[in-house]
Amino acid sequence: MSRPTGPYTLGEIAQALGIAAEGDTELLINGAAEPGDSGPDHLAIATTPVYAERLAQGSARAALLWEGADWRALGLDGAICPSRPRYALSSLTARFDPGPGFAPVRHPSAVIDPGAQLAPDVTVGALAVIEAGARIGAGAVIGPQAYVGADAVIGPGALLREGVRIGARVSIGARFTAQPGAVVGSDGFSFVTPEVSDVERARASLGEETGGASAQPWSRIHSLGAVSIGEDVEIGANACIDRGTIRDTVIGDGTKIDNLVQIAHNVVIGRHCLFAGQVGIAGSTVVGDHVVMGGQVGVADNLTIGGNAVVAAGSKVLSNVPAGRVMMGYPATKMDAQVESYKALRRLPRLFRDVAALKKAVSKPGASD
Repeated sequence: MSRPTGPYTLGEIAQALGIAAEGDTELLINGAAEPGDSGPDHLAIATTPVYAERLAQGSARAALLWEGADWRALGLDGAICPSRPRYALSSLTARFDPGPGFAPVRHPSAVIDPGAQLAPDVTVGALAVIEAGARIGAGAVIGPQAYVGADAVIGPGALLREGVRIGARVSIGARFTAQPGAVVGSDGFSFVTPEVSDVERARASLGEETGGASAQPWSRIHSLGAVSIGEDVEIGANACIDRGTIRDTVIGDGTKIDNLVQIAHNVVIGRHCLFAGQVGIAGSTVVGDHVVMGGQVGVADNLTIGGNAVVAAGSKVLSNVPAGRVMMGYPATKMDAQVESYKALRRLPRLFRDVAALKKAVSKPGASD
């Protein structure tokens, strides 16, 4: 659905952000732009002095700056100078975002089972499918080619972008957002062999050779659980969240999940976590509240990640992480220890040269006893 995006006066924008505008508060603003690309009806986004240097390349009359910025010296007629510019940017961009542009109708090509329950104002896009028993709350938008499975529950204000797949019996709270191609409620990757497998032996022995003597077929352990998602959760494009084996996989309120993230079966994720692209969390791991994981972090199965932990991009977590710990590396360790180890590794060539020189200095070939 499309939303109105202006024009607004500079004063109206500042009031919506909860701060005071400076200078000409009646300037009309039709959108936001980078400083060098800005026109006279744009609010230039110059949140640091480095960005502000580019204002001369554009023609903006007003800008979003930083607290205490000298906007007059920058040649502006008005400005908004919040104490936390990036936080102000979150509200500003919401105001100017036109949305995905879906028409607020139920498209005639959509397939909605008579047993589904949709609030009167739910939007359903072209070729979407909603199965029997599904319940969708007020103001939700089901985008084109989206799928909502049998007995799934989607709370009010949800936005399912193009091609989103919500599996059977998944439960989702209010104001959920899923970007194109996201999948919630796929089967977990859980297989077992009739006898103890080589991989089980390798794990128990921490790497002892298996001999390859126990080639066996893999049998699926079916996923009887579903996925339970709290309120204000966002999931990126092509992210995948598997249903639980017996109990549900759980995502807590306010958690934000980036593109191409994999959340495996039985994982429990706390409130207000942030996972960047290509994070992978293996089965039955428990993640506390307010945990942040950088891009391409991998977390092994059956671990516990304590609340407020931070895991740096590219790290591989192979053991439990205490609450509040900052982790880095492969295997992930405390960041300060990892940095010290890296520095020591870089010193090794010089150390080898020094040792070689010392050996040469103390060596006396041909000397008599």
